[in-house]
Amino acid sequence: MMSGGVYRIKEHIGNIPGNVSGCRIASQEDRNKCKHAILEGRNKKKNKILEEQSCRAEVNISLDEEEDAEIEGIDGIKKPHQLGPMDRYASMITPENVSSSGSKVLRQKNINEALFKERTQQVQQYVGRWAYENGISFNDLDIDSFKQLMEAVGQFGPGFKPPTQYQLKEPLLKAEVERTKQLLKKHEKRRSILNLCVNCKEGTVFLESKESSNEAHTAGLIFEYVDKCVEQVGAHNVVQIVTDNATNNMTAVKLMKEKQPGIFWTSCATHTVNLMFESIGKLPRFKKIIDQAKSFTIFIYAHHKTLSLMISFTKKRDIVRPGVTSFESNFLTLQSLIEKKSSLRAMFTSDMWENCKWSKTNKGKLAYSTLMSMSFWNGVTLCLKIFAPLVRVLRLVDGDRKPSMGFLYGEFLRAKEDIKVALNNVESNYQPIIVILESKMKDRLDTSLHTTAFLLNPYLYYKDSSIALYGEIATGIFECMEVLHADEFELQDTIINKEFAKYRDETGLFGKALAAKACEKNDDTFDPCTWWSTYGAHTLNLLRVALRILSSTTSSSGC
Repeated sequence: MMSGGVYRIKEHIGNIPGNVSGCRIASQEDRNKCKHAILEGRNKKKNKILEEQSCRAEVNISLDEEEDAEIEGIDGIKKPHQLGPMDRYASMITPENVSSSGSKVLRQKNINEALFKERTQQVQQYVGRWAYENGISFNDLDIDSFKQLMEAVGQFGPGFKPPTQYQLKEPLLKAEVERTKQLLKKHEKRRSILNLCVNCKEGTVFLESKESSNEAHTAGLIFEYVDKCVEQVGAHNVVQIVTDNATNNMTAVKLMKEKQPGIFWTSCATHTVNLMFESIGKLPRFKKIIDQAKSFTIFIYAHHKTLSLMISFTKKRDIVRPGVTSFESNFLTLQSLIEKKSSLRAMFTSDMWENCKWSKTNKGKLAYSTLMSMSFWNGVTLCLKIFAPLVRVLRLVDGDRKPSMGFLYGEFLRAKEDIKVALNNVESNYQPIIVILESKMKDRLDTSLHTTAFLLNPYLYYKDSSIALYGEIATGIFECMEVLHADEFELQDTIINKEFAKYRDETGLFGKALAAKACEKNDDTFDPCTWWSTYGAHTLNLLRVALRILSSTTSSSGC
């Protein structure tokens, strides 16, 4: 009997003295294996240190010695130095003292920019390489915290060691939580708090998380936790609560509506779209194609020789492309297969495939048959046509480019029309898919909050205002106002009968040519909230409603 972990067991079997007695019945082969494993671990640690040193040594943003000397002599500016014992008494690094433009409040004198042009480009190259290798969104490089990070590292100088994973998970995270709580105290009176996250000056601030792995996630537990958060920020500041469609969450909805009737509880759009993918993928005509594609890719990746051949013919490009969910992965893999169709066919008609032992097996023959089948490729093309509109919706609701509430309902209408067109408008072909979409949307993504957001998005509403005359869209705004402004009849009258009428009829600022120009395209620069802030000044009550709704998310996956 002994205490300790795997390392001590290796010492025991390997008969390595010091921490534990040796095993008397271990074979020589087992002893050698354990000794080798311990030695390999030690060498791995040493190699990691050497690699880090080598990595740091590769960073060289200095110019030649003459230019360095010239830089050091200008305005008394000195080159960065390694930190020494006296630096602990020097001024602290405070990146908050950086203005929004990125310049320090108390900065050194400017010098000739041309002198630093090459050095700046070298530093930017390292930043770019880091972003490319880790798939960092380019938008993330524009946020203030990244600029402060760059400033802090620059003030620190050479030799800075980034935090370890443990530091990020424990002490630094706890410190950031405390900082966030202090920010919340400053902005707790601000409105437009969405999904239990605060939209304040510093951006969307995370509110709270709860460790409940040792508790049953009953509806009562969820209700009590959410209700506590609502009380913390004020019910009048909460527009909606977004969760997935689990039964316990849906039961908690009823409890919340009884206590807080002025708050919407909506379903996570990302989760709902994934359920749509799942149901459509189970339809026979699509399931057959997806299963064939899975069998083919599994066969290719299961054997070293077939994988080597595939990599050779596709020029080192994989055919399996993982997504956030299994259903998104199916779509991406089908898309990848169609892109590499000619390369894969060339592989299966080559002499190398003929000489491969796996070509003679039953699975090899089945893979060949699948790849050469026109019905398979036609099926792949059909799957992509059907899934593409839903993938577009998924990327909208699961992205961080802009708030998705104002676009979700309209994108689903567009997706249904695209699916009908893809199936040549033959009702018997598209009806099973449309039934799935509408059944999953029912009471989840077609609430009065969603339809009102559709109405208040000028890009969608002004493009075809007649759609708002019928069905759930026409009645949605009345139901939405009854929730957001319950027991405020006069305010409801002002918003709907007076101010919404101006928006509907395009009078006042809404009728300006610039207003029409600003919402004619849904590009990266268009944001419905910005549009309302610019042209909604003469309808202040409706403006507040529009900003609260259109700045909302539709998914809880981001949390």
